[in-house]
Amino acid sequence: MTTHQSFSEVFSQALRGHECAVVGIGEHPQPLPVADWTRPVDGSDAWLLDLCKGATLDVGCGPGRLTEELAGRGHVVLGIDVVNEAVKLTRDRGAAALVRNVYDTLPGEGRWRTALLADGNVGIGGEPVDLLSRLREVLDPRGRIVAEVAPPGIPLSSVWAALESGDVRSRPFKWAVVGVDDITSIAERSGFGSITCHESAGRWCAVLKES
Repeated sequence: MTTHQSFSEVFSQALRGHECAVVGIGEHPQPLPVADWTRPVDGSDAWLLDLCKGATLDVGCGPGRLTEELAGRGHVVLGIDVVNEAVKLTRDRGAAALVRNVYDTLPGEGRWRTALLADGNVGIGGEPVDLLSRLREVLDPRGRIVAEVAPPGIPLSSVWAALESGDVRSRPFKWAVVGVDDITSIAERSGFGSITCHESAGRWCAVLKES
């Protein structure tokens, strides 16, 4: 019999080492790549972080590998996540983090120079135009969003997904998949006039600025 829990509860179990899959995004369940999020930063991350300038808000920081690295590089950086366990792990790394939804009031609104959306977090909430528009409010007018996106050929989609761990399933959450083919139109609809795309070792990201 399947037991239903909150997204945060199931995600926390995954961070503690329980096998977990996400269902609803692709045709088949996909293993949640927790090992990628908890490993140390490597060269495949460095190019993404090189694009972050100044004080950086790491949106959906997870267990904090990128927040920690940015702090080590000398950035003022804050990780935010809706999952308590993720924030705890980020703080255990010595980095600053808050349990906070991106749509709630955030520290330093209007003064952040970079908002980082790594690991596909441009999909948070399932409405990427709304998310990018919200981050425009958070950024300094000279600021930028660094958003990791899916490779060419991956179409834009917005779905209701869930996490599964054993006989436990999370309540549904809305998520979007945004690829490099669609990020320009989405960014323009969100008020960004300067969009540049970057690729390294098969990973893609877009840098969005107002002008």
